[in-house]
Amino acid sequence: MARSNVERLIPLLSACAALAACGAESIDSPGSGGNITINNPPAAPAPPAPAPPAGPTLVTPATGCPTIEDAAGLADRGTITGPTGTYRVCELPARFTRSSTLTRVPGLLYSLGGRTDVGLDRGAATTADAAVVLTIQPGVVVFASSGVSWLAVNRGNRINAVGSATQPIVFTSRDNVLGLATDSSQGQWGGVVLLGRAPITDCTVAPGAVPGGIACERQTEGAVDPAYYGGATPADNSGTMRFVQIRYSGYVLSGDSELQSLTLGGVGSATVIDHIHSHNSSDDAFENFGGTVSMKYLVLTGADDDNIDVDTGWQGRLQYVIGVQKTSGNADSMIEQDSANALEAQTPRTFQKLANFTFVHRNAASGNGAAMLFRGGSDLTLVNGVVVSQMPCLRLNGANILGAAGSIPGKLGPPVYRSVAMQCGGATFVGSGGVTAQQVADNFNAGTNNTSTFTNSLTGTFINGANETARTATDPKTVDPLFDTTTYIGAVKDATDTWYAGWTCNSATATFSATGTACTSLPTI
Repeated sequence: MARSNVERLIPLLSACAALAACGAESIDSPGSGGNITINNPPAAPAPPAPAPPAGPTLVTPATGCPTIEDAAGLADRGTITGPTGTYRVCELPARFTRSSTLTRVPGLLYSLGGRTDVGLDRGAATTADAAVVLTIQPGVVVFASSGVSWLAVNRGNRINAVGSATQPIVFTSRDNVLGLATDSSQGQWGGVVLLGRAPITDCTVAPGAVPGGIACERQTEGAVDPAYYGGATPADNSGTMRFVQIRYSGYVLSGDSELQSLTLGGVGSATVIDHIHSHNSSDDAFENFGGTVSMKYLVLTGADDDNIDVDTGWQGRLQYVIGVQKTSGNADSMIEQDSANALEAQTPRTFQKLANFTFVHRNAASGNGAAMLFRGGSDLTLVNGVVVSQMPCLRLNGANILGAAGSIPGKLGPPVYRSVAMQCGGATFVGSGGVTAQQVADNFNAGTNNTSTFTNSLTGTFINGANETARTATDPKTVDPLFDTTTYIGAVKDATDTWYAGWTCNSATATFSATGTACTSLPTI
């Protein structure tokens, strides 16, 4: 008789129960009674931890200082270490007496041990003896080892500091090398001073001298030892500076006087200066004391006084100028021109011609009371400008500033404005020293294509937008044939116009390139 289904299941259930009671590694075989060993495959190894991101490659110091032509040579001052690496420090001689070249050497910085002179002062008269020329190659960094350090290129000598759009020459402070400079740092060393033989006024070395003559000389502000400038050579040549940054300058050298980033005393028209970035000067970005030098492609950021200061008979041209002030501190005017004093009837008369400029003035408490201050008997013509200010835009001081042609010797007439667009805070116009605000407004509005009710559309702080593009420009050549012809107002035509990028540095005040070096750091190219 066949077994029922239940009977058939009983042995199977018993076997299953026995198997369930055993561990996974040891199973009793109902046939042999021995152990069966099962080897699990080894665990897969853990994936390696991702490598930490590579840090910046730090600079390593050069093995020594190069040989230069000057007999004094370079002094090896050991090394200095900052966030970008460690550098060999080669100190320049206190005075160059022979033409010399500073070459770019990886891992090497040149230093100014104090006042550093290029040549001796060869006087106001043109001489036949050979000048001393200091040549600085692209990418060289020169730092000041102390606050009182500064570079003086004396009359009759020259500087040849020519960087490039990718390798600018940098003059800066020791704190900048050490990584201690911040976006608010300033006044950490003196600055760069060129001294020439072009005509000046306000003679101080011989007060009775004829202004503009060979005996009319002045002493550089703040210099303890003589640093004279002035003469009667309008086409004097102090050399070439191109693609140069000057950072954190303006240390008080003596009394209450400090230098600018770039101080130009009696510098002549044969001198070439373009593509200059002044950053965080505790005084002016640059100041022209007389002379006839002209400049192009200027970037001026963070000056704690004025961006442009011209006086004592300077006559020249500026074109393509970006000026951006800080929001705090003593940041003063974008331009301060001439001084109303007892000597303002002297000639040569200060005459500034400025074309294609963009000024962004962010400090509502400027000491001069306006973004632009023109005073005394000076002359000026402004063409193709954009002014954005937190305070009044334009102040004229002193009756002579509005004087007709010939009202005082050499006077050309009232200021001239063409295609200048201004967006101003508070009152737009300010008059003082015998000039009313209405007279200032009338003078501005007498020009062509001007507006004082502009609304800016600048992008990236200083690049023209739609509103700037819509303004009618004036050909600067109608003012001076040596200007470039342009068809737009402002310093930067549009986003495709990038003349300022690559050789400048970035800060909280303004960014000039998304991949550029911060002003608080050294370039490592």
